[in-house]
Amino acid sequence: MIVLNFIIVLGILIFVHELGHFLVAKWVGVKVEKFSLGFGPKLFGFHYGETEYLISAFPLGGYVKMFGEGGFSEIEMIEQEYERETPGCAPVEAYKLSPVEEARSFAHKSIPQRMAIVFAGPLFNMLFAWLLLILLFLTGMPILKATVGEVFPDKPAALAGIKKGDLITAVDGQRIIQWEDFSTRMANVTGSVTLTITRSGQPITIQLKPQAGETKNLFGEIVKKPIIGVSPAYDFVTERFGLLDAIALGNAKTVEITKLTVLSLVKLFQGVVPLNSLGGPMMIADMANKAAQTGGATFFMLLAVVSINLGILNLLPIPVLDGGHLMFYTVEAIIRRPVPQKMREYAQQAGMILLMGMMVLAFYNDIIRYFFTSKL
Repeated sequence: MIVLNFIIVLGILIFVHELGHFLVAKWVGVKVEKFSLGFGPKLFGFHYGETEYLISAFPLGGYVKMFGEGGFSEIEMIEQEYERETPGCAPVEAYKLSPVEEARSFAHKSIPQRMAIVFAGPLFNMLFAWLLLILLFLTGMPILKATVGEVFPDKPAALAGIKKGDLITAVDGQRIIQWEDFSTRMANVTGSVTLTITRSGQPITIQLKPQAGETKNLFGEIVKKPIIGVSPAYDFVTERFGLLDAIALGNAKTVEITKLTVLSLVKLFQGVVPLNSLGGPMMIADMANKAAQTGGATFFMLLAVVSINLGILNLLPIPVLDGGHLMFYTVEAIIRRPVPQKMREYAQQAGMILLMGMMVLAFYNDIIRYFFTSKL
């Protein structure tokens, strides 16, 4: 089941990513020759229209092969286009295409069109996660209610009369749905604050002033924040929301996960997040299996989080990733020539070495995490 859940998660996310490239390529008129889930030898496939659809042997990725894309031929085709547009310059004759072929060639599309095709993969991953989160809030999302658990003595909450079991419903008149909302609002408080709580079914208004305190964030860093001296009761409930609320909450959750992913990458490069926290396929497989056992909502939440991570990672300016291609096209737009083939090759080799190194590290961390650490 672990392998099956892993294949399902990765297969869905790869399909969504490649579908983005595929649909935008079709939209701008590029001929798509192959659409593959997986790399390496073909396991099976079929032709539909002008495209061959494949399932390949290695499931750790996928690709869309477009006419006029990749290798030396793409560079020469692009150079040919620039030389056509340059007065007094004889056109390159190495790759003569018919007008019909030129219209369907990736290399003959404008820079914005090529960038749109490349950017569509990560964008579809982000949109997929956003739609999943909205659907989860519509159909039922497990949330941690803003119910007070422990009230610490001699802290502002205890001194103001807050008691265990109180349900916090508003902060300064702004509605609170879950503990996360309460924590976020309180983190931005600078002075006195008015809390609306429900106790024994009756609404009560309490005013208090948080005191300065310190706590650890998700990355283990000590940060200063206002505290009132309460902890959650860990009262989870599955709650369904109306369409407008679901869209608003889906937007907020997508932005939150995106910010956290970007911040995690920054902290990783800064050395705040240790390299041994990197996870690979085994970690994804384990998380997918546990999420599937827990229930549908948890599984789909994992799918959304990994989809956002995949979209952002693919936008990193590393050659061989989508972000690397976007970087090359940006340079091309500035210098009005394609990046020289040799320079591309060196950059892609460096990018491949970097990615392989990260994959080896992730596999190593997985092996240590699941075969050694658990036995200590």
